[in-house]
Amino acid sequence: MEKDSILVVDDEKNIRLTMSQSLEPLEIPVQTAVNGEEALQKLRKTSYSLVFLDLKMPGIDGMEVLRQIKDSWPKVRVIIITAHGTIESAVEAMKYGAVDFIQKPFSPVEIRELATRVLRREALLEKDAFDYFSLIELTKKYISDRGFSAARETVRKAMAADPTQPEAYNLLGALHEIKGNRLEAQKFYRASLDIDSSFKPARANLDRITSWEKKGRIDLGPDRKTADLPDEGIKDGADEE
Repeated sequence: MEKDSILVVDDEKNIRLTMSQSLEPLEIPVQTAVNGEEALQKLRKTSYSLVFLDLKMPGIDGMEVLRQIKDSWPKVRVIIITAHGTIESAVEAMKYGAVDFIQKPFSPVEIRELATRVLRREALLEKDAFDYFSLIELTKKYISDRGFSAARETVRKAMAADPTQPEAYNLLGALHEIKGNRLEAQKFYRASLDIDSSFKPARANLDRITSWEKKGRIDLGPDRKTADLPDEGIKDGADEE
C-alpha cells in the first residue's frame, strides 16, 4: 500500500475530525478540506492516494470536484460521502470513477475497512488476476480508472472462470448501464438473480433501473477481504473510453 496522504473533504467539522481520527491507525497522513475549492488547491500541491469526498457542499459541489479530480489526477481514488440513502447522479459519478460510497452515519471501523480495501486493490496486477475473485477486483480497479472497455473484458473472463457466481453478471450489468444500455443492464441484473435470488446488489440495481420512482447508486457488490489481494505494485495503463 502506498503511503501518500488521504484527503477528507467535508464542510462539517465533526465529520472531518471523526474521519481523521478513524484513519490514524492506518499510519497514512490525513489532511482535510472544508470545501471543494480548498480540496482542489491541496490536490495541486500534495500527492494523495485517496479522497473521501462529500457531494453536498457549498460552493463547488462534490460532483464537480470529482470531475476535476478524475480529469487531472486520474489515479486518485475517490470515495463519496453521502448523508442520503440515494444519489441521483450515481451513473454520472461512476462514469467519473467513483465506485465506492459511504453513508452517514458511519463507524470508525467502516471508514478504516473501506479505505484499506480501496488502497489494497491498487496492489492487484493484471498478471496476477487469473481466478474469479481477483478478476472481479481487477474489474473494479478498471472501473475506477474509467477503463470501461478493459473492465468489460475482465469481467467476462471472471464469468468464464466461474459462471456460477452472481457478482460478475451484476458488474457487467453495471457496465452496460454506465454505457447507457439499460435493457442490456436489466438482462444481466436478472441473470445475476437467476443464479442467486438473494444477491442484494443485483436486486437493488434491478429495482432501481426498472422503477420511475427509485434513484440511487449502482451497487457493484461486496468488496473482497484485503487478505485476498497481493502485496505487489500497481500496473498502469487501463484503456479509457
